[in-house]
Amino acid sequence: MSQPTGAETTGRYLVLLEDKSVAAGAREMNRVAGISAASTADNASSEELAAADGLIFQDLGIAVVDATPDQVSQLTRAAEAPGPISVVEAERVVHAISAPPEAGTDQAAAPAVDESVFTWGLQAVGANLSSATGKGVRIAVLDTGFTVAHPDFAGRVVMTQSFITGETVDDAHGHGTHCIGSAAGPRQQGKVPGYGVAYEAEIYAGKVLSNKGSGTDSGILAGIEWAMANGCAVISMSLGAAVRPGTPHSQIFEQAAMRAMAKGTLIIAAAGNESNRPGTIAPVGHPANCPSILSVGAIDVQRAIAFFSCGTVDTVGQVDLVGPGVDIYSSWNKEDGSLGMHKRIQGTSMATPHVAGVAALVAEKYGARGWELWARLSQTARRLGLPSTDVGAGLVQAP
Repeated sequence: MSQPTGAETTGRYLVLLEDKSVAAGAREMNRVAGISAASTADNASSEELAAADGLIFQDLGIAVVDATPDQVSQLTRAAEAPGPISVVEAERVVHAISAPPEAGTDQAAAPAVDESVFTWGLQAVGANLSSATGKGVRIAVLDTGFTVAHPDFAGRVVMTQSFITGETVDDAHGHGTHCIGSAAGPRQQGKVPGYGVAYEAEIYAGKVLSNKGSGTDSGILAGIEWAMANGCAVISMSLGAAVRPGTPHSQIFEQAAMRAMAKGTLIIAAAGNESNRPGTIAPVGHPANCPSILSVGAIDVQRAIAFFSCGTVDTVGQVDLVGPGVDIYSSWNKEDGSLGMHKRIQGTSMATPHVAGVAALVAEKYGARGWELWARLSQTARRLGLPSTDVGAGLVQAP
């Protein structure tokens, strides 16, 4: 069984089932370990879900189960033998990824660039010059939810779903609302600069992190399956868990990403903020370190790598692209002084929705999906003269 070294885990387990044998995998879990799991394909009632030992995400072929140590051993032995059970992993706790403001520049201070019309982030990725708007493209942001009553989104249809028990999709944290703003918020709001990359994209806000900013692997997987079922071309995930150098990537999230790609959904995730450059460069975190998840680092207004941005330090995870991630102005869940319902924060979390927004623009303009979409983003990125271990192919550029 794969046990992430030093990771915070939930006590539950993820089980990867063979892609073409999900039903057989469910039967095998019951046969070898006595585990009876409900399926998302069965429209099970809350009572049935409560009585089950776990849940199978049918479209992903992944189960999350409550299991005793003996059952885990039995599942692990089954995974090591030929059959429909492929991998067993401990479920991790994940968090919203934001860099501490005290470690960098003043949050309230605008960057040294004219932002009277567009934020520096929109200008850096060329979104303000692009004829693409994201119209007709569905983009999912899996995070702390969305401030449904935000005035900047009046008249916009935002599809929402909460995967956090006991919490509505309404964002009492702010992180999710900020990320949604960067990815697909408005361009023209009168007194404030336009800040949304794909401002006509169809927004799907999935709450997979609580109002305290934490969640689990299974919540992320539920959000991914929901986004896929709704035909989202892009999933933006500014979340994750720090890893130690050399820690293997999750085979289960890698398979989830590959299966999403096969259905035309590209997953984009934040690389993480654990670095303290120049002295310390931390490895790309989970799940962004999976090869089939596009990992995003952050740059500042000077096009320099952000001090907190994780980098490629081992053979496991790498940075694929970078986006604007310092002093990023976007929507917020409540009033923030003179900025109103907006806030300036920093992190690879802020870079990720810029890349996701550009992905929506490319998807609209060229009809690209999955691996083709990834390739177009990489091929058209602006080379920065910085190590590829920090910035990957470079700064994402709008079509």
